Formats: sequence, C-alpha cells, structure tokens
Amino acid sequence: MTVHFIGAGPGAPDLITLRGRDLIAACPVCLYAGSLVPEALLQYCPPGARIVNTAPLSLDQIIAEIAAAHAEGKDVARLHSGDLSVWSAMGEQLRRLRELDIPYDVTPGVPSFAAAAAALGAELTLPGVAQSVVLTRTSGRASSMPEGETLENFARTGATLAIHLSVHVLADVVARLSPSYGADCPVAVIWRASWPDQRIVRATLATLETAVGAEMERTALILVGRSIGAEEFDESRLYAGDYDRRYRPVGTHPRFPESA
Repeated sequence: MTVHFIGAGPGAPDLITLRGRDLIAACPVCLYAGSLVPEALLQYCPPGARIVNTAPLSLDQIIAEIAAAHAEGKDVARLHSGDLSVWSAMGEQLRRLRELDIPYDVTPGVPSFAAAAAALGAELTLPGVAQSVVLTRTSGRASSMPEGETLENFARTGATLAIHLSVHVLADVVARLSPSYGADCPVAVIWRASWPDQRIVRATLATLETAVGAEMERTALILVGRSIGAEEFDESRLYAGDYDRRYRPVGTHPRFPESA
C-alpha cells in the first residue's frame, strides 16, 4: 500500500502529468483538495473508488482516512493543486505518515506560476533583464513569514517576483515593492490561471490598484518585474550562430569536436 501525493496542476484538468493521471486510475481511494482541485480530474478514478473531498477536513481527519485505507491495503491518490513543493501542506502530512510507518511517494505537478506565465505568453527570465524568479507570499493567518523573507528584501534583488496568496492585500504589496522596482515596473495579476474563467490584468505598480478595482479574489497570482511584457532584452547566446556548443561545433578548434 502506498499514498501517492499528486500535484494536480493549476486548474485545467489536462495539465496533470501522465503519471499523475495513471496513479489516480490505479487507486481505490482518492483524497482531493476540493477547494482548488477541479472535479473533472475525478473522472480518472476507477469505478467504485472511495472519493473524499478534504477541504472541510482537519489534518487529523485526513490522516484517519489514510490510516483506514492503509489498514485495508488500499493505495491512496492524494491530490493537491499546483505542485506539491510549495504551499501544499504536504510536509505536515508526510511527517504524520512517517510516524505511522505508512509508505508514500510524490508526483510533481504544473505549478501555478508556470501556468500564469504561459497565460501571459511570457518568459520570466530574460537575458540582461532578470535571471531569477522568487516564489513568495505575504503573511497570512495560516502561515507567517520568516523575518528575513520580506517583499522589500526580495525587491532589492530586481528578480521577477511571483507573489502568491496576496491579492487581497494588493495596496500593501504595491507600497512595499514600489521603492525598489519603481512605479513604472510592469505587473500582471492572473486569476485562476488555466481555468475556463481565467482573467488577466496587466498594469504597472502605479496603475495596478485602479486596474484591478474590485476584482480581487484569493485565487490569483501577482507577477512583478521588468521581464513582464519586455521587448528590449538581449538575445540568448544559446542559439547564436557563432556560439560554440556541444551540439553545434563552431570554428576550427571547437570546444566539443564532433568526434568527441
């Protein structure tokens, strides 16, 4: 028996991995976070599967469901939205399972920031503009932020910021980022990336609050940085005609000869 933690992706049911889909189809028990995981994914469950929406359950109740399946020798598909490596509450579940000696594995999923960038048609790391992406959030009731992990500190790096779970405090986000990025810095807010009702607002830090208006909802991602919508940036050397690389030797003495 194994508990399969599966990243269900950002929303569109066809943005789950093939491995994740196949694991769902093989598990007689499925626990899914119904607040964000689309019910369309449940179509992959086998006939007669026990399907439990964990949105209204406590951690103790979730572990009790898993322990019951373990006692019956039934594999469990545990679905979380996006990718499990960030803000999934997987860590506390895995700790409990280790204490109970219940086997588990983890299948990654498409993260929300990647779906948001795809919706914008944007590369977040443009040569000469930004080469780092910071995934962060503001403090909330469920989790506070460590002392050094502030928007101000991240903004000073000039990296592209993907700010999660924070659109409800948009004015505070703008105020904290503007000194480092400047009022003219491009910003995009993407609601429910990849869902049928996906919405996008493009603005600058100076115009963002007006552009968003009363549209604020918690299922949104804020992308901030000079790479958002940029047209003036260097071309990567990767595909330059005179760039000597293993797969395209250039010159009389290439670094990686074809015979190598």
